[in-house]
Amino acid sequence: MSDGEAVAGPDGALRCPWALSTPDYVTYHDEEWGRPVHGDDALFERLSLEAFQSGLSWITILRRREGFRAAFAGFQITKVATFTDADKDRLLADAGIIRNRAKIEATMANARALAEWTPGDLDELIWSHAPDPATRPAPKTLADIPAVTPESTSLSKALKKRGLRFVGPTTAYALMQACGLVDDHLAACVARNAA
Repeated sequence: MSDGEAVAGPDGALRCPWALSTPDYVTYHDEEWGRPVHGDDALFERLSLEAFQSGLSWITILRRREGFRAAFAGFQITKVATFTDADKDRLLADAGIIRNRAKIEATMANARALAEWTPGDLDELIWSHAPDPATRPAPKTLADIPAVTPESTSLSKALKKRGLRFVGPTTAYALMQACGLVDDHLAACVARNAA
């Protein structure tokens, strides 16, 4: 595991080494991470959760995901766009989520901005930044996986230009990985090309 190569899990199947630290990660890795996600609300959820994850471990967010969904009305853009200062106060007091004022305010502001977009625009904008898979060889080790790419930098700029916050290039790349725009499962990983 120290060299960042795929590691055998409890079932003997090779997986990305980060996936084996907790059962929650195994399930997320095998069933969600890197699988294509479409739909404005679904992508808003992933974008919001990646923003909340900034500076924290993903497992911290993953274990609170149901709390986030309850607190943010299932990440329905039209509902979150109507949140008021009272909702912000409620969220700041909600122990089921990460109570970071700047990230809560950004999520609410992003929903208000996205509510002005034409339905389907967020999905189209995000997916327009997916690189050609033929130009991306399968990573053999974790060292082969970048934190930022030209595409994530471009996506970050496009989202910021349209009024979204907490969408830097690293967050944008994490979103691209999580939502299947890129397949960063290691070459030997059982989940590679499973989507």
